[in-house]
Parts: sequence; structure tokens; C-alpha cells
Amino acid sequence: MTLREALKAGEAYLAQREIPDAAIDAWYLLEHVLKREAQIRADRAWYLLHSRETLEERLWEAYRGLLDERGNHRPLQYITGEQEFMGILFFVNDKVLIPRQDTELLAEEARRRLSPGDSLLDVCTGSGCLAVSLMKLVPGIRGTACDISAEALSVARENARRQQVDVEFRQGDLFSPIEGRFDVIVSNPPYIPTGEIEGLMEEVRRFEPMLALDGSEDGLYFYRRLSAEAPDFLRDGGWLLVEIGCDQGRAVAELFEEAGFCEVNCKKDLAGLDRVVTGRRPPER
Repeated sequence: MTLREALKAGEAYLAQREIPDAAIDAWYLLEHVLKREAQIRADRAWYLLHSRETLEERLWEAYRGLLDERGNHRPLQYITGEQEFMGILFFVNDKVLIPRQDTELLAEEARRRLSPGDSLLDVCTGSGCLAVSLMKLVPGIRGTACDISAEALSVARENARRQQVDVEFRQGDLFSPIEGRFDVIVSNPPYIPTGEIEGLMEEVRRFEPMLALDGSEDGLYFYRRLSAEAPDFLRDGGWLLVEIGCDQGRAVAELFEEAGFCEVNCKKDLAGLDRVVTGRRPPER
């Protein structure tokens, strides 16, 4: 079987299993097998030059194994063990939420508010994508990140190691392991209402960690706590920024205002949907 035939077979199999973007996923899985098993970095240009060459039997078997995983709706990122975020390749597994493009808006808003010498706290860090990417993109800041999951923190530590940034990681429930005050606090907490989880796509519902998804009955549990507790950990004039569900903007903004934040704003993503709420602890007068 040639490389071209293998790729076409992969596309057909994933399409039959009703996998979204079957052709794209088939390519990424083939690319991953070639890199992992044959140390070949196969971009599209390489493929066009070699597509008529025979694929070794061992590589075909490895490719078939990955296709079976994806055909069972296991997310592509958990199979390959990687996902890009803010231009940085992150290690991921099924102990952490897969970093998504939507969350890049939160990272960009935090980046705008950070300067060298500032301190950053990332609450519910998961893979560490926010803390690690911000420390890479804003040199000279000090970073702390926390999560209730020891397994998630293991992934975050590995990402910090790979990107050679010095993040202080702590385990605990929201602010419970945290001391001191910060210039910027970011969080992408669980925000899916419990009753809506069964309606999520299979890749999310079956494979992503429930701990990172379930935001309680109305999805606002963690925002209530974040808005109420964050002022004790922010410097005067410091910022709290959170990612939200697309229908939660008004409710979360009201929670911020009730907690005494000023300059509260809701930012929309590229699709025009509410995605990030920001608020500032009033500067000392």
C-alpha cells in the first residue's frame, strides 16, 4: 500500500465513523505515525514528493491503530499528545481539557495587561496553557498556577519544563493554596451547566475530564467564588479575567460588579459570541 492509498483509506474509515473533519484528522494521524515511528517530519510538501512510495507494514499497522482510536471518537489531541495554543505546542492527555482557540482571547486580554515585573496567577490551570504561554510571551513576569487535580498539575509542570519557564505550581481548590497578591488573575474554570453535559459532542462528553467541564447546576458556581474571593488576592488596580460560556456574559459581569470590580467588560470572540469577562479591583484612592 502506498502512502496515498493509506491516507485515502484513513479518510474513508473516519468518514464512515462520522468523524468531523475526517480528511484532516486522517492526515494528522499519518503525520504523527511517520514522526513517531520513522522519525520523518512529513509536511504536505514531503507527502507530495513521496505519496506513491510504499508504506511499511509496521507503519500501516500503527496507523490503523490510531485510526481505530479516532474512529471511537477519542479526541485527536489525546491520540497525538499535543495541541497548539498561542503558537506554542503543548503536551496534553486525558487528565486535562484540550486547549482551544477560544481561550486565546483570554490569553491576549491578559497579555495586554501584563508588563515585565508583574505577577500572574492562573486558577484552574489544567494543561498550564495560559500560565506557560503568558510567561513565554511576556518575559520578566512571575507566574503562579493552581489546580485541584494533581494529574492536571503533572501535565502543566511538563509543559513548563518543555517551554523552559519557571511557574510555581500549587494544588488546591481555587485560592486555597494561594498566598500573596497578584497584578493579574486569569481563569478558565468549569462552566458547563450539569444538565447540558449529556448533550455535548461525544469527544468532549466521553473523554475530557468532567472535573474541568461541570460548572454545577447553572454553570456559574466557579464565577461566584472567583469574583467573591479574587479581590483578596489582587493588588489595587489588579485585573481578574475569566473565560465564559457564550450565554453567560451578562450574569458573570453582574457578579463582578456585585463583588466591587470596576471597568467590567465582556469581550466577544471571532464568532461574535461573548467569551471573556474582565474586571479591575479599584485602585487605592
